Amino acid sequence: MTAAVTLDQETSGARPARRPFAPGSRMWDDVGLLTFSLTAGSAFLLQTMEPTISAVVDEHSTFRTDPMGRAMRSIASVMMWIYGGDEALAEADRLRKLHAGLNTTDAQGVKHQALASAPWAWVLHTGVFAFTEGNKYFSRDKLTDADKESYYQETVQLMRNFSVAPKEIPATYAEWEPWFRDQVENHLVATNVAYDYLRTIRRIAPPEQIPAPLHPIWRAVTNPVGRLQYFCTVGTTPGVIRDRLGLEWTAKDERALRVLGWLIGRTVPRLPERVRYFPIAYEARRLERDRARLRKMIDLRPV
Repeated sequence: MTAAVTLDQETSGARPARRPFAPGSRMWDDVGLLTFSLTAGSAFLLQTMEPTISAVVDEHSTFRTDPMGRAMRSIASVMMWIYGGDEALAEADRLRKLHAGLNTTDAQGVKHQALASAPWAWVLHTGVFAFTEGNKYFSRDKLTDADKESYYQETVQLMRNFSVAPKEIPATYAEWEPWFRDQVENHLVATNVAYDYLRTIRRIAPPEQIPAPLHPIWRAVTNPVGRLQYFCTVGTTPGVIRDRLGLEWTAKDERALRVLGWLIGRTVPRLPERVRYFPIAYEARRLERDRARLRKMIDLRPV
């Protein structure tokens, strides 16, 4: 059992402070990049293998019927967590309120609550994995141990914003690593939801508003995207999970992913900021630069 973050880390005897993210944080620079989507799939796959999350998703999620809409809403929500300013905390509260009623009973009669402390925390823990795994494959500048610790502490703050129970939060990245490995190896199970998710990302269903005669065009456009997303999802998923789900991954696949990652890691940083960041992230970053310029002019004004 790892040590948990204590409630008095910021203010003695008080609940840890919730606060939005700002420029200068690792998340501010990295979460909004388009490459976030390359490992978001493996994070969600790990979530679908947590029994409570799987049961709730199975009954309430629209990922089967509206995969594109669900993905776009999820990404937009994540962008709000980091770039929404004060609205980031409102978004966290909105999600908690939304999930408060997402409870279910599985086929074995086990009751599941979406806001149970461990499943609620697991969603954000998979984000730590996705970030470090994404850096390993798709970034030119590799993380040091200090970088990982810094990013993890920012995730701890994100968990506070989402009112994650302190008992569910290992204190440091060094303690998180074996804790996460134990969760993956001993607590995740193969579920029908996990298999359904893999099918939906491999062959993306057309939105309802697209007429049937246009479906062949949709397939022609999205099939390469689906194959890439599936490939990256399987490749960045822990090997023990691939084995548990019976997913094939060869040495040739691994080499291909590393070559792809090398190309992405050297191409994306050269793209204009408007292209390499998701829209909410780009606009937030642009707004902060405008504010900084205004602040500079105010400070330089004659008095």
